[in-house]
Amino acid sequence: MAPHPRSGNPAKRAQAAGTAPRPATARDWIAASRPRTLSMAVAPVALGTAAAFNAEGYHLGIALACLVLALCLQIGVNYANDYADGVRGTDAVRVGPGRLVGAGKASPAAVRNVAIAFLVAGAIAGVVVVLLSQRWWLLLVGAVALVAAWTYTGGKRPYGYLGLGELVSFLFFGPIAVVGTTYAIIGRITEDAVALGIAMGCISAALMLTNNLRDIDTDRAAGKRTLPTLIGRRASKALYAFLMLVPFAVLWIFSYALVYGAAVFVVLLIAGPAIVIVCLARTPRDLILALGLTGLTALLYGVGLAVAIWGGPVGFVPPPAPIP
Repeated sequence: MAPHPRSGNPAKRAQAAGTAPRPATARDWIAASRPRTLSMAVAPVALGTAAAFNAEGYHLGIALACLVLALCLQIGVNYANDYADGVRGTDAVRVGPGRLVGAGKASPAAVRNVAIAFLVAGAIAGVVVVLLSQRWWLLLVGAVALVAAWTYTGGKRPYGYLGLGELVSFLFFGPIAVVGTTYAIIGRITEDAVALGIAMGCISAALMLTNNLRDIDTDRAAGKRTLPTLIGRRASKALYAFLMLVPFAVLWIFSYALVYGAAVFVVLLIAGPAIVIVCLARTPRDLILALGLTGLTALLYGVGLAVAIWGGPVGFVPPPAPIP
């Protein structure tokens, strides 16, 4: 008798094999949102707000709306990735955190709808940013961000399958997020925001690179072309080290003007081990800890430097009046 055709739906494959996957629990859904990656949403907004504060002032409402926007986009793209990779069969074998669709714990439609819900919530937060700032052309930036979030692994030609994930991650969770937050608050782009955006973009790209380096073997087997599958392990590890060190070169420049700036170098105690782990990693599981350390580096670096910028060259002083 001819073998049963292989289904593209993991849940159907499990049923055909006579096993029923355990339904997703609340813990599974939370894990699928990839909480460790949320630092890449918090840190750029913190730095963009700090750059605006340093240049002119602050607007709490805009800053909070930018934060909600960044968080919703990050969570939305994580669920969209779960959905798209799951229906393509890319997640059939995983070393890292389990997926909902790939493990057959939730239907593709349910995960897709949750992804869309978060992206819509992000769009609403973006509209709030525009209404508060009255900078209407930011609607175009928000629309591009939504398209980028969905087409990372979704659509007919996802850029995540073309080796562009690290570049897009650098742009959207680096310069665009930091400079965009600063511009939304004060209406202009500052040199500080650009430099801080580059620093955060490097850490974001490093986080994406570590994730793709961990999955290099399974991605190759599934035909998914990521940057590590294109340039290999050795070059990927060297690039990771470079990306993780660039932010501290930027910090070195800022530390001359900030009384608390040098204190942020303590984050090297986390970034340094992450670099060592990645460079010496032999198996995919070795990189799971590096992923967590990279995300923690992003959070502590971004928030720590934002606090240092708030303190300025003389320490903490009463803040300027909010922008009306």
